[in-house]
Amino acid sequence: MPSDSDRRLRVGVLGAGQIAQAAHFESCTKAVNADLYAICDVADDLRERMVITHGAEKSYDDYDRMLADPDLDAVIIATADAFHVPASLRALAAGKHVLCEKPMGLTVEECLDLKAAVEKSGKVFQVGHMKRFDAGLQAARAFIGDEMGEMVALKAWYCDSTHRYPMTDAVQPLIVTSANARKPSANPKADLRRYYMLAHGCHLIDTARYLAGDIVSVQARLSERAGIWCWFVDVEFATGALGHLDLTVQVRMDWHEGFQIYGRNGSVLGKTYNPWYYKTSEVDIFREADGATHRVLGADGHFYRRQVEGFARTILDGTPMEGAGIDDGLASVQAMVAIARSVETGRPAALADMTGGV
Repeated sequence: MPSDSDRRLRVGVLGAGQIAQAAHFESCTKAVNADLYAICDVADDLRERMVITHGAEKSYDDYDRMLADPDLDAVIIATADAFHVPASLRALAAGKHVLCEKPMGLTVEECLDLKAAVEKSGKVFQVGHMKRFDAGLQAARAFIGDEMGEMVALKAWYCDSTHRYPMTDAVQPLIVTSANARKPSANPKADLRRYYMLAHGCHLIDTARYLAGDIVSVQARLSERAGIWCWFVDVEFATGALGHLDLTVQVRMDWHEGFQIYGRNGSVLGKTYNPWYYKTSEVDIFREADGATHRVLGADGHFYRRQVEGFARTILDGTPMEGAGIDDGLASVQAMVAIARSVETGRPAALADMTGGV
């Protein structure tokens, strides 16, 4: 592991719920160039337990007071989806850098408002699409950009499993809850079609964009049978490459996620694991020039910690952003809305024409 940096990013985490406990607190405490400076949550019992457990320097029950702390450099927005944009806007207005959990927002309009605020602020804004810090996906992207030549097609799939909770409960820390936690006005899981797209679809879309570039339009079909939601999505990429996405929740098998890519000078085949295993994707890169396949070991599979470190490098050292930026977050929301509209109408939907939410 690399040695700790002398220059460190002081991070405050907004929200002490499941994603913060499972990912962000540990990521900040393990990062080589960042520290868990503060935790903010309205639930006193939950917040104070997390402060003691993870050794945060400061504890806040009021978000604006945390943002007013001059020693705070950046915030991680680890709240429910409905609070992502409002919390990001307040952080930017206070002069803080932002790492916002995915999806960036719930509607195209609020994402456009956030984009304008980010551009005005001059601050670093990154979306928590942590799969971009999977060494296997990074190796695939490097091969695509440097050696593969023209891409012909990409197929990608993200299939959540009925067995995922016994699996994740075994490897995640015990998640502590509080009756005093702040919740959205509406239950996010009341509409499972919408919830599954926002929770899982954004990962699949961002992986496709990370590897194949901008999506211009989609044509989608949805099957809701046997307690399974299955979206098949034909994708038009700006490069002219063909695309097909499969989002299925929940398959009666193991977690099933991966991709295939065909190009002029080679191909890529990837298998991705449940993220809570912290296991790098197994990505086989075939080079036509030597007829051989290469696979990166990717011994460091802590994508969430690597995400925080990349965020900190961009702020502290001015390195190019490795993660998803504001335009990536907006494009992901536009694509999810386009998929929903295409399902409703039975026709292709162009991302640039999208308004509203999923």
